[in-house]
Amino acid sequence: MRGLAFGGGLELAMSCDLLVVAENARLGQPEINLGVMPGAGGTQRLTRAVGKTIATEMVLLGREISGRDAEAHGLANRCVPPERVLPVALDLAKALARQAPHAVRVAKRAIAQAFEQSLHGSLLDERRAFMALLQSDDAREGVAAFLEKRKPTWHGR
Repeated sequence: MRGLAFGGGLELAMSCDLLVVAENARLGQPEINLGVMPGAGGTQRLTRAVGKTIATEMVLLGREISGRDAEAHGLANRCVPPERVLPVALDLAKALARQAPHAVRVAKRAIAQAFEQSLHGSLLDERRAFMALLQSDDAREGVAAFLEKRKPTWHGR
């Protein structure tokens, strides 16, 4: 992400699995300045990402943060010079694409549910998902590839 991500733009960016921002990027939830508040996940995703104190300043005072601050507060995965945003994002996307698709889907679901229930409930769900993945074709392929010292060929199941 280069440039500005305010309001709905930041809410859209926060819905991404991985976020690469430019050092000079500016991010914020300025809706309060218009007499409203974020309405597409801004209060919830932002608070989960950066914590209550930073989110409170950003939402209630319209405070902006830089790309560097976004990374430091856990809102962005990487903060890079503007010209490196796309290459770094593509590198992350390629690395993700090399993973077992079924395991990625299940892990994404588990991550998304991390704040939806108690830690105990989340750990139980994680264990069930892990045990189910152990029975998958991709898990068998991953173990075989590891033992045979070769790259796995994923089938997404």
